[in-house]
Amino acid sequence: QAIVWDEYLTGPFGLIAQYSLLKVSAGRGRGGSQPCPLWGDAPAPAQEHEVEKMFTLKPGRLPPADVKNIIFFVRPKLELMDIITDNVLREDRGRSPQRDFHILFVPRRSLLCEQWLKEQGVLGSFIHREQYSLDLIPFDGDLLSMESESAFKECYLESDQTSLYHAAKGLMTLQALYGTIPQIFGKGDCARHVANMMIRMKREFPGSQNSIFPVFDTLLLLDRNVDLLTPLATQLTYEGLIDEIYGIQNTYVKLPPEKFAPKKQGEGGKDLPTEPKKLQLNSAEELYAEIRDKNFNAVGSVLSKKAKIISAAFEERHHAKTVGEIKQFVSQLPHMQAARSSLANHTSIAELIKDITTSEDFFDNLTVEQEFMSGIDTDKVNNYIEDCIAQKHPLIKILRLVCLQSVCNSGLKQKVLDHYKREILQTYGYEHILTLNNLEKAGLLKPQASGRNNYPTIRKTLRLWMDDVNEQNPNDISYVYSGYAPLSVRLAQLLARPGWRSIEEVLKMLPGPHFEERQQLPTGLQKKRQHGENRVTLVFFLGGVTYAEIAALRFLSQMEDGGTEYVIATTKLINGTTWIKSLMEKLEPAPF
Repeated sequence: QAIVWDEYLTGPFGLIAQYSLLKVSAGRGRGGSQPCPLWGDAPAPAQEHEVEKMFTLKPGRLPPADVKNIIFFVRPKLELMDIITDNVLREDRGRSPQRDFHILFVPRRSLLCEQWLKEQGVLGSFIHREQYSLDLIPFDGDLLSMESESAFKECYLESDQTSLYHAAKGLMTLQALYGTIPQIFGKGDCARHVANMMIRMKREFPGSQNSIFPVFDTLLLLDRNVDLLTPLATQLTYEGLIDEIYGIQNTYVKLPPEKFAPKKQGEGGKDLPTEPKKLQLNSAEELYAEIRDKNFNAVGSVLSKKAKIISAAFEERHHAKTVGEIKQFVSQLPHMQAARSSLANHTSIAELIKDITTSEDFFDNLTVEQEFMSGIDTDKVNNYIEDCIAQKHPLIKILRLVCLQSVCNSGLKQKVLDHYKREILQTYGYEHILTLNNLEKAGLLKPQASGRNNYPTIRKTLRLWMDDVNEQNPNDISYVYSGYAPLSVRLAQLLARPGWRSIEEVLKMLPGPHFEERQQLPTGLQKKRQHGENRVTLVFFLGGVTYAEIAALRFLSQMEDGGTEYVIATTKLINGTTWIKSLMEKLEPAPF
């Protein structure tokens, strides 16, 4: 059999099924097809799951493959159905033996898509039409994501709640595996929908109540639009900056190769590699687990300390005299070499990031962000933003800053908003009027409604801005943005202690309802907490979460007197750029 992949799914699937698991060695090298980019060119063991070929879904004829079954793995999207229709209609009917087609929708079957295939006359070609319920994908020990790239846009612009249904389904699966979660708290309209769906699903499937001791004490559902500010600001943790600058895709990052070239004597830098350096980033790597959540300014000292420890360990070989000592040194060698290579990689990445963070442009941009977040000059046209527009800086950078100013001022005065819109459209083109409209609909760039700015009250009550932030040895979550404490994480922190009753007034200022639900546990499954045992809270971000927010929650988990451990789930891992990009509309210019 051959698998045809919707390219977007290759990343998430790569986290749960290795290439070699599906591949069959006999299929290597047959036909002239390109390997699917899913898992690179991994070595394949003998007969595993009898997948001979993997292709990426694209229009035209399917590449040649000597197989009987062709299986399409796709998201239920109409534009993909058009490509599949093209593939099937171009199939050579005269060939023998005939090939059988099968389609697997991820994560759910779609009547709309099936109807579309029927209208195109190809639905009957599929012997099997099934769904593969891939709801929550594990990215790390404490991190799950649905990787639904358009969830925010669907929920807030298109009133399409499909992704919320998938979130509720994913949470039900989680409860089937790890026990019923006794307490559900939430803030926002989408959070309310998800909680309602979970309650309804539980009622409709009474048999789903299991007798597993609950792992989670609390579920906190948070709408992304309760905190629109955090993703717009530049993340300042190590992992956050890697994502801001290079973009982390399904735990992998592609980096410029020149910093990673092996330094050979006397070659003067010729033959530099041209392929980007691809690295996997997760906590399986000891050094990365240690530095990923630190403020970038604290990473250098850790790396230099590590370098001293590693070179001291290699020096040990000169002191190994007896056979036993030599043997012990040799047994530690693979671990030491892995540590040295890991250190070299992260030193190179830190140098790449430092080149950017020490630039004048980065500093100016950050200064303006921090002024807005601390409440300085949010109600008038900003000179730096005007200059950036005049110099035609990347549009996304401008949109992030203007939206940040709008959110920090509870909307802009009409004349300030009109001025920005006019400048943007005249400089970047009138086709962006749809994007500006989307940003307004999502609440990111809007006129000030009531003429009053609630942000200062929210900022003071929730302590969102801290002047004396300690980046090296932090004592508060605000270190992840060098002064700004993510509102979403502050809500999670205050829920754990002293509880949301202490901030009722501020919660009313934030969009959407806040609520609490309790789920009955079967007798005998109520937790008796041992002294000093932590509570476990699952925080589910509906609409996306940033790496800086994840770092802040991990910081709270590690606090000595915190008393709560956090596990994070989300519809998508985002940063300001990918988030704004998902809300942008492409208007093709007229062909004349």
